[in-house]
Amino acid sequence: MKKQKDFELHKKIKGPKWFLRPIEMVGAWIFAGPFGTRTKIKKINCEGLKGPFILLSNHASFVDFANVIKSGYTKKYCWVTSIEEFNGREWLLRGVGCIPKRKFTKDTILIRNCYKALHQLKCNVVIYPEARFALAGVNEDIGKALGKFAKVCKVPVVVMNQKGTFLRSPQWCKHPYRKIQCELDYIQVVTKEEVLTLSAEEIQERIEDAFIWDDYKWQYDNKIKITDKDRATNIHKILYKCPCCGTEQQTVSYDHFVECKACSAKWDMDVYSRMNLTNEDKTWDSALAHVPSWYRWQRDIVDQEVLDGTYLFEDKVRIERLVNSKKGFVRIGEGTMRQDEKGILIKGILDDGSDFEVFKPANTTASLHIEYNYKKRGDAIDIATEDNTYFVYPLTNPNVLTKLHFATEAIFRKATEK
Repeated sequence: MKKQKDFELHKKIKGPKWFLRPIEMVGAWIFAGPFGTRTKIKKINCEGLKGPFILLSNHASFVDFANVIKSGYTKKYCWVTSIEEFNGREWLLRGVGCIPKRKFTKDTILIRNCYKALHQLKCNVVIYPEARFALAGVNEDIGKALGKFAKVCKVPVVVMNQKGTFLRSPQWCKHPYRKIQCELDYIQVVTKEEVLTLSAEEIQERIEDAFIWDDYKWQYDNKIKITDKDRATNIHKILYKCPCCGTEQQTVSYDHFVECKACSAKWDMDVYSRMNLTNEDKTWDSALAHVPSWYRWQRDIVDQEVLDGTYLFEDKVRIERLVNSKKGFVRIGEGTMRQDEKGILIKGILDDGSDFEVFKPANTTASLHIEYNYKKRGDAIDIATEDNTYFVYPLTNPNVLTKLHFATEAIFRKATEK
Protein backbone atom coordinates (compact mmCIF):
# COMPACT_ATOMS: atom_id res chain seq x y z
CA MET A 1 0.00 0.00 0.00
CA LYS A 2 1.41 3.37 -1.02
CA LYS A 3 2.39 5.59 1.90
CA GLN A 4 0.51 8.88 2.05
CA LYS A 5 2.66 11.98 1.72
CA ASP A 6 2.58 14.04 4.91
CA PHE A 7 1.36 17.62 5.02
CA GLU A 8 4.07 20.02 3.86
CA LEU A 9 4.02 22.53 6.70
CA HIS A 10 6.81 24.83 5.58
CA LYS A 11 6.07 25.06 1.89
CA LYS A 12 7.29 28.32 0.36
CA ILE A 13 4.68 31.07 0.77
CA LYS A 14 3.74 33.15 -2.26
CA GLY A 15 1.04 35.43 -0.89
CA PRO A 16 -2.56 35.81 -2.09
CA LYS A 17 -3.32 35.12 -5.75
CA TRP A 18 -4.72 38.14 -7.55
CA PHE A 19 -7.66 36.31 -9.11
CA LEU A 20 -8.93 35.13 -5.71
CA ARG A 21 -9.10 38.60 -4.19
CA PRO A 22 -12.42 39.51 -5.88
CA ILE A 23 -13.89 36.32 -4.40
CA GLU A 24 -12.69 37.40 -0.95
CA MET A 25 -14.32 40.79 -1.41
CA VAL A 26 -17.64 39.36 -2.54
CA GLY A 27 -17.60 36.86 0.33
CA ALA A 28 -16.90 39.62 2.85
CA TRP A 29 -19.71 41.73 1.38
CA ILE A 30 -22.12 38.81 1.77
CA PHE A 31 -21.10 37.54 5.24
CA ALA A 32 -20.25 40.87 6.90
CA GLY A 33 -22.51 43.05 4.78
CA PRO A 34 -26.26 43.47 4.22
CA PHE A 35 -27.00 39.72 4.00
CA GLY A 36 -24.91 38.83 7.05
CA THR A 37 -23.77 40.61 10.18
CA ARG A 38 -23.99 44.18 8.79
CA THR A 39 -20.80 44.85 10.74
CA LYS A 40 -20.14 48.41 11.88
CA ILE A 41 -16.46 49.39 11.93
CA LYS A 42 -15.04 52.05 14.23
CA LYS A 43 -11.47 53.04 13.36
CA ILE A 44 -9.38 54.44 16.21
CA ASN A 45 -5.97 56.13 15.93
CA CYS A 46 -5.69 55.08 12.29
CA GLU A 47 -4.70 58.42 10.78
CA GLY A 48 -1.74 57.85 8.50
CA LEU A 49 -1.84 54.07 8.91
CA LYS A 50 -0.18 52.35 5.96
CA GLY A 51 0.74 48.75 5.42
CA PRO A 52 2.24 46.44 5.80
CA PHE A 53 1.20 45.92 9.42
CA ILE A 54 0.41 43.14 11.87
CA LEU A 55 -3.32 42.73 12.47
CA LEU A 56 -4.26 40.93 15.69
CA SER A 57 -7.88 39.93 16.19
CA ASN A 58 -10.01 38.15 18.73
CA HIS A 59 -11.52 34.99 17.31
CA ALA A 60 -15.09 33.80 17.80
CA SER A 61 -16.51 32.56 14.51
CA PHE A 62 -16.05 32.19 10.76
CA VAL A 63 -17.34 35.71 10.12
CA ASP A 64 -14.16 37.10 11.74
CA PHE A 65 -12.37 36.56 8.42
CA ALA A 66 -15.03 38.46 6.47
CA ASN A 67 -14.76 41.34 8.93
CA VAL A 68 -11.01 41.60 8.30
CA ILE A 69 -11.61 41.95 4.55
CA LYS A 70 -14.43 44.44 5.11
CA SER A 71 -12.15 46.58 7.27
CA GLY A 72 -9.84 47.12 4.27
CA TYR A 73 -11.10 45.85 0.92
CA THR A 74 -8.07 47.13 -0.99
CA LYS A 75 -5.48 45.58 1.31
CA LYS A 76 -3.62 42.29 0.80
CA TYR A 77 -3.45 39.80 3.65
CA CYS A 78 -1.57 36.70 4.70
CA TRP A 79 -3.27 34.68 7.42
CA VAL A 80 -1.64 32.51 10.09
CA THR A 81 -3.97 29.51 10.01
CA SER A 82 -4.26 26.28 11.98
CA ILE A 83 -3.12 23.29 9.94
CA GLU A 84 -6.38 21.32 10.25
CA GLU A 85 -8.24 24.10 8.45
CA PHE A 86 -6.44 23.04 5.25
CA ASN A 87 -8.36 19.75 5.11
CA GLY A 88 -9.92 19.44 1.66
CA ARG A 89 -9.06 23.02 0.67
CA GLU A 90 -5.29 23.45 0.80
CA TRP A 91 -5.05 25.00 -2.67
CA LEU A 92 -7.71 27.58 -1.79
CA LEU A 93 -6.22 28.52 1.58
CA ARG A 94 -2.70 28.81 0.24
CA GLY A 95 -4.13 30.76 -2.69
CA VAL A 96 -5.62 33.43 -0.40
CA GLY A 97 -2.33 33.71 1.49
CA CYS A 98 -2.76 31.37 4.47
CA ILE A 99 0.36 30.28 6.35
CA PRO A 100 -0.13 26.92 8.14
CA LYS A 101 0.72 26.51 11.83
CA ARG A 102 0.52 23.63 14.30
CA LYS A 103 -1.21 24.87 17.45
CA PHE A 104 0.82 25.61 20.56
CA THR A 105 4.17 24.52 19.14
CA LYS A 106 7.33 26.56 18.69
CA ASP A 107 7.89 27.41 15.03
CA THR A 108 10.75 29.74 14.09
CA ILE A 109 10.05 29.23 10.39
CA LEU A 110 6.60 30.73 10.90
CA ILE A 111 8.23 33.93 12.17
CA ARG A 112 10.44 34.06 9.07
CA ASN A 113 7.41 33.51 6.84
CA CYS A 114 5.53 36.34 8.55
CA TYR A 115 8.54 38.63 8.11
CA LYS A 116 8.71 37.68 4.43
CA ALA A 117 4.99 38.34 3.98
CA LEU A 118 5.36 41.80 5.54
CA HIS A 119 8.57 42.98 3.93
CA GLN A 120 8.87 41.07 0.63
CA LEU A 121 5.27 40.37 -0.33
CA LYS A 122 4.02 43.65 1.19
CA CYS A 123 1.04 41.92 2.76
CA ASN A 124 -0.53 42.62 6.12
CA VAL A 125 -0.25 39.57 8.39
CA VAL A 126 -3.41 38.52 10.26
CA ILE A 127 -2.93 36.60 13.51
CA TYR A 128 -5.54 35.30 15.94
CA PRO A 129 -3.25 35.18 19.01
CA GLU A 130 -5.72 33.30 21.22
CA ALA A 131 -5.00 30.45 18.75
CA ARG A 132 -8.50 28.99 19.07
CA PHE A 133 -12.10 30.07 18.92
CA ALA A 134 -13.37 31.76 22.09
CA LEU A 135 -15.37 29.42 24.30
CA ALA A 136 -17.34 31.90 26.43
CA GLY A 137 -17.33 35.17 24.50
CA VAL A 138 -14.47 36.69 26.49
CA ASN A 139 -10.75 37.17 25.88
CA GLU A 140 -8.44 34.27 26.61
CA ASP A 141 -4.67 34.24 27.12
CA ILE A 142 -2.78 35.62 24.10
CA GLY A 143 0.77 34.81 25.19
CA LYS A 144 3.57 37.19 26.12
CA ALA A 145 5.64 37.22 22.92
CA LEU A 146 3.59 39.56 20.72
CA GLY A 147 5.53 42.64 21.77
CA LYS A 148 8.80 40.93 20.90
CA PHE A 149 7.34 39.76 17.59
CA ALA A 150 6.34 43.32 16.70
CA LYS A 151 9.84 44.57 17.53
CA VAL A 152 11.35 41.94 15.22
CA CYS A 153 9.00 42.81 12.35
CA LYS A 154 9.34 46.61 12.77
CA VAL A 155 5.83 47.37 11.47
CA PRO A 156 2.70 48.95 12.97
CA VAL A 157 0.34 46.82 15.06
CA VAL A 158 -3.44 46.93 14.69
CA VAL A 159 -5.86 45.22 17.07
CA MET A 160 -9.31 44.33 15.78
CA ASN A 161 -11.67 43.87 18.73
CA GLN A 162 -14.85 42.24 17.41
CA LYS A 163 -18.17 42.30 19.23
CA GLY A 164 -21.19 40.13 18.51
CA THR A 165 -19.51 37.50 16.35
CA PHE A 166 -19.45 35.05 19.27
CA LEU A 167 -23.09 35.60 20.15
CA ARG A 168 -24.03 35.05 16.53
CA SER A 169 -22.36 31.64 16.45
CA PRO A 170 -20.95 30.40 19.81
CA GLN A 171 -18.60 27.46 19.67
CA TRP A 172 -20.88 25.36 21.85
CA CYS A 173 -23.72 25.77 19.30
CA LYS A 174 -22.51 27.14 15.97
CA HIS A 175 -25.80 26.70 14.13
CA PRO A 176 -28.26 28.10 13.47
CA TYR A 177 -26.78 31.60 13.23
CA ARG A 178 -28.39 34.24 15.43
CA LYS A 179 -29.40 37.52 13.78
CA ILE A 180 -27.05 40.01 15.43
CA GLN A 181 -25.51 43.15 13.99
CA CYS A 182 -21.82 43.00 14.83
CA GLU A 183 -19.40 45.79 15.65
CA LEU A 184 -15.65 46.07 15.75
CA ASP A 185 -13.05 48.49 17.02
CA TYR A 186 -10.14 48.76 14.58
CA ILE A 187 -7.31 50.21 16.66
CA GLN A 188 -3.76 51.09 15.68
CA VAL A 189 -2.08 50.40 19.02
CA VAL A 190 1.50 50.94 17.81
CA THR A 191 2.56 53.18 14.94
CA LYS A 192 5.51 52.58 12.64
CA GLU A 193 7.53 55.15 14.60
CA GLU A 194 6.52 53.78 18.01
CA VAL A 195 7.46 50.20 17.21
CA LEU A 196 11.07 51.39 16.97
CA THR A 197 11.08 53.37 20.22
CA LEU A 198 8.79 51.47 22.59
CA SER A 199 10.02 48.42 24.48
CA ALA A 200 8.58 44.97 23.78
CA GLU A 201 6.91 45.10 27.20
CA GLU A 202 5.22 48.43 26.44
CA ILE A 203 3.94 47.12 23.11
CA GLN A 204 2.68 43.95 24.79
CA GLU A 205 0.79 46.00 27.36
CA ARG A 206 -0.93 48.07 24.68
CA ILE A 207 -1.96 44.93 22.82
CA GLU A 208 -3.36 43.27 25.93
CA ASP A 209 -5.32 46.39 26.91
CA ALA A 210 -6.94 46.55 23.46
CA PHE A 211 -7.76 42.84 23.55
CA ILE A 212 -10.18 42.90 26.47
CA TRP A 213 -13.70 41.95 25.38
CA ASP A 214 -16.89 40.42 26.72
CA ASP A 215 -19.68 39.71 24.24
CA TYR A 216 -22.21 38.97 26.97
CA LYS A 217 -21.57 42.29 28.72
CA TRP A 218 -21.75 44.07 25.36
CA GLN A 219 -25.08 42.37 24.70
CA TYR A 220 -26.53 43.26 28.11
CA ASP A 221 -25.28 46.85 28.09
CA ASN A 222 -26.74 47.44 24.64
CA LYS A 223 -29.95 45.51 25.39
CA ILE A 224 -29.53 43.25 22.37
CA LYS A 225 -32.18 40.54 22.47
CA ILE A 226 -31.63 36.94 21.39
CA THR A 227 -35.12 35.53 21.14
CA ASP A 228 -34.26 32.16 19.59
CA LYS A 229 -36.08 29.40 21.45
CA ASP A 230 -32.94 27.23 21.57
CA ARG A 231 -30.57 30.00 22.71
CA ALA A 232 -29.17 27.86 25.57
CA THR A 233 -28.88 24.54 23.72
CA ASN A 234 -25.43 23.02 24.36
CA ILE A 235 -24.22 25.80 26.69
CA HIS A 236 -23.60 23.06 29.26
CA LYS A 237 -20.47 22.34 27.20
CA ILE A 238 -18.88 25.37 28.89
CA LEU A 239 -21.04 25.44 32.06
CA TYR A 240 -20.19 21.94 33.21
CA LYS A 241 -20.24 22.49 37.00
CA CYS A 242 -23.39 23.14 39.02
CA PRO A 243 -23.12 26.27 41.20
CA CYS A 244 -25.78 24.90 43.57
CA CYS A 245 -24.39 21.47 44.44
CA GLY A 246 -20.89 21.61 42.94
CA THR A 247 -21.32 18.43 40.87
CA GLU A 248 -19.42 18.27 37.58
CA GLN A 249 -20.45 16.78 34.23
CA GLN A 250 -24.11 16.56 35.26
CA THR A 251 -25.45 19.72 33.62
CA VAL A 252 -27.63 19.47 30.53
CA SER A 253 -29.08 22.22 28.32
CA TYR A 254 -31.96 22.50 25.89
CA ASP A 255 -34.12 25.30 24.46
CA HIS A 256 -33.40 28.20 26.85
CA PHE A 257 -32.82 26.08 29.97
CA VAL A 258 -29.88 24.59 31.85
CA GLU A 259 -30.45 21.82 34.41
CA CYS A 260 -28.33 19.88 36.88
CA LYS A 261 -29.22 16.19 36.83
CA ALA A 262 -27.63 15.72 40.27
CA CYS A 263 -29.65 18.25 42.30
CA SER A 264 -32.41 19.33 39.87
CA ALA A 265 -31.38 22.99 39.88
CA LYS A 266 -32.69 24.75 36.79
CA TRP A 267 -31.86 28.03 35.09
CA ASP A 268 -33.74 29.98 32.45
CA MET A 269 -31.50 31.89 30.02
CA ASP A 270 -33.32 35.13 29.22
CA VAL A 271 -33.17 37.15 26.00
CA TYR A 272 -30.15 39.07 27.30
CA SER A 273 -28.30 35.79 28.02
CA ARG A 274 -28.60 36.12 31.81
CA MET A 275 -28.98 32.85 33.73
CA ASN A 276 -31.94 32.98 36.14
CA LEU A 277 -32.35 30.25 38.75
CA THR A 278 -35.95 29.02 38.75
CA ASN A 279 -35.89 26.86 41.91
CA GLU A 280 -37.16 28.63 45.03
CA ASP A 281 -35.56 25.98 47.27
CA LYS A 282 -32.05 26.46 45.80
CA THR A 283 -29.41 29.07 46.55
CA TRP A 284 -26.43 30.22 44.52
CA ASP A 285 -24.20 33.21 43.87
CA SER A 286 -26.37 35.36 41.59
CA ALA A 287 -23.23 37.04 40.16
CA LEU A 288 -22.86 33.84 38.14
CA ALA A 289 -25.94 34.83 36.13
CA HIS A 290 -23.40 36.46 33.80
CA VAL A 291 -22.20 33.51 31.69
CA PRO A 292 -18.48 34.52 31.70
CA SER A 293 -18.63 34.77 35.52
CA TRP A 294 -19.93 31.19 35.76
CA TYR A 295 -17.22 30.14 33.29
CA ARG A 296 -14.45 31.89 35.25
CA TRP A 297 -15.77 30.54 38.56
CA GLN A 298 -15.13 27.05 37.20
CA ARG A 299 -11.65 28.12 36.04
CA ASP A 300 -10.76 29.39 39.53
CA ILE A 301 -11.69 26.03 41.04
CA VAL A 302 -9.51 24.16 38.53
CA ASP A 303 -6.65 26.59 39.20
CA GLN A 304 -6.88 25.72 42.89
CA GLU A 305 -6.92 21.98 42.18
CA VAL A 306 -3.72 22.38 40.17
CA LEU A 307 -2.06 24.50 42.88
CA ASP A 308 -3.07 21.96 45.54
CA GLY A 309 -1.69 19.09 43.44
CA THR A 310 -5.02 17.26 43.42
CA TYR A 311 -5.87 17.67 39.73
CA LEU A 312 -5.79 14.50 37.61
CA PHE A 313 -7.52 13.43 34.42
CA GLU A 314 -7.38 9.92 32.92
CA ASP A 315 -9.46 8.32 30.20
CA LYS A 316 -9.44 5.93 27.29
CA VAL A 317 -9.15 7.80 24.01
CA ARG A 318 -9.46 7.33 20.27
CA ILE A 319 -6.47 8.74 18.39
CA GLU A 320 -6.59 10.25 14.90
CA ARG A 321 -3.66 11.66 12.95
CA LEU A 322 -3.75 14.43 10.36
CA VAL A 323 -2.04 12.88 7.32
CA ASN A 324 -2.39 15.67 4.77
CA SER A 325 -5.05 18.02 3.39
CA LYS A 326 -6.46 15.40 0.99
CA LYS A 327 -6.60 12.43 3.35
CA GLY A 328 -7.46 14.48 6.44
CA PHE A 329 -7.64 12.84 9.86
CA VAL A 330 -7.27 9.06 9.96
CA ARG A 331 -7.90 6.82 12.96
CA ILE A 332 -4.64 5.20 14.04
CA GLY A 333 -5.82 3.44 17.19
CA GLU A 334 -6.87 3.76 20.81
CA GLY A 335 -4.94 4.37 23.99
CA THR A 336 -5.02 6.25 27.27
CA MET A 337 -4.60 9.92 28.10
CA ARG A 338 -3.33 11.22 31.42
CA GLN A 339 -3.04 14.87 32.42
CA ASP A 340 -1.40 15.91 35.68
CA GLU A 341 1.10 18.51 36.86
CA LYS A 342 3.77 16.94 34.65
CA GLY A 343 1.81 17.55 31.45
CA ILE A 344 -0.16 15.43 28.99
CA LEU A 345 0.78 11.82 28.23
CA ILE A 346 -0.95 9.79 25.52
CA LYS A 347 0.11 6.20 24.92
CA GLY A 348 -1.22 2.96 23.53
CA ILE A 349 -0.86 0.23 20.95
CA LEU A 350 -2.10 1.33 17.54
CA ASP A 351 -4.21 -0.55 15.03
CA ASP A 352 -1.09 -1.61 13.13
CA GLY A 353 0.40 -3.13 16.30
CA SER A 354 3.00 -0.42 16.88
CA ASP A 355 3.57 1.36 20.17
CA PHE A 356 2.44 4.98 20.42
CA GLU A 357 3.48 7.63 22.91
CA VAL A 358 3.26 11.43 22.88
CA PHE A 359 4.23 13.49 25.91
CA LYS A 360 3.60 17.23 26.14
CA PRO A 361 5.55 18.55 29.15
CA ALA A 362 3.74 21.07 31.33
CA ASN A 363 6.14 23.90 30.55
CA THR A 364 5.70 23.53 26.78
CA THR A 365 1.91 23.61 26.52
CA ALA A 366 0.48 27.04 27.30
CA SER A 367 -3.07 26.19 26.29
CA LEU A 368 -5.24 23.61 24.59
CA HIS A 369 -7.31 23.72 21.43
CA ILE A 370 -10.56 21.80 21.84
CA GLU A 371 -13.43 21.08 19.45
CA TYR A 372 -16.95 20.28 20.64
CA ASN A 373 -18.30 17.41 18.52
CA TYR A 374 -15.70 17.92 15.78
CA LYS A 375 -17.35 17.16 12.43
CA LYS A 376 -19.94 15.14 14.39
CA ARG A 377 -17.28 12.61 15.41
CA GLY A 378 -17.15 13.52 19.09
CA ASP A 379 -15.43 15.98 21.43
CA ALA A 380 -11.80 16.34 20.38
CA ILE A 381 -8.52 17.57 21.85
CA ASP A 382 -5.86 18.91 19.49
CA ILE A 383 -2.40 17.61 20.44
CA ALA A 384 0.43 18.78 18.18
CA THR A 385 4.12 17.98 18.06
CA GLU A 386 6.64 19.61 15.74
CA ASP A 387 5.96 16.92 13.12
CA ASN A 388 2.39 15.73 13.67
CA THR A 389 -1.10 16.86 14.61
CA TYR A 390 -3.36 14.44 16.47
CA PHE A 391 -7.01 14.74 17.46
CA VAL A 392 -7.72 12.77 20.63
CA TYR A 393 -11.29 11.83 21.60
CA PRO A 394 -12.11 10.92 25.25
CA LEU A 395 -14.25 7.80 25.24
CA THR A 396 -15.81 7.44 28.70
CA ASN A 397 -15.76 10.84 30.42
CA PRO A 398 -18.58 13.10 29.21
CA ASN A 399 -18.19 16.85 28.74
CA VAL A 400 -14.59 17.26 29.96
CA LEU A 401 -13.09 19.50 27.28
CA THR A 402 -13.62 22.86 28.98
CA LYS A 403 -12.05 21.63 32.23
CA LEU A 404 -9.08 20.21 30.30
CA HIS A 405 -8.67 23.62 28.69
CA PHE A 406 -8.62 25.31 32.12
CA ALA A 407 -6.25 22.73 33.57
CA THR A 408 -3.72 22.98 30.74
CA GLU A 409 -3.33 26.72 31.27
CA ALA A 410 -3.13 26.37 35.06
CA ILE A 411 -0.53 23.59 34.84
CA PHE A 412 1.55 25.68 32.43
CA ARG A 413 1.47 28.69 34.77
CA LYS A 414 2.48 26.53 37.73
CA ALA A 415 5.36 25.03 35.75
CA THR A 416 6.70 28.32 34.38
CA GLU A 417 6.06 30.96 37.06
CA LYS A 418 9.00 31.58 39.34
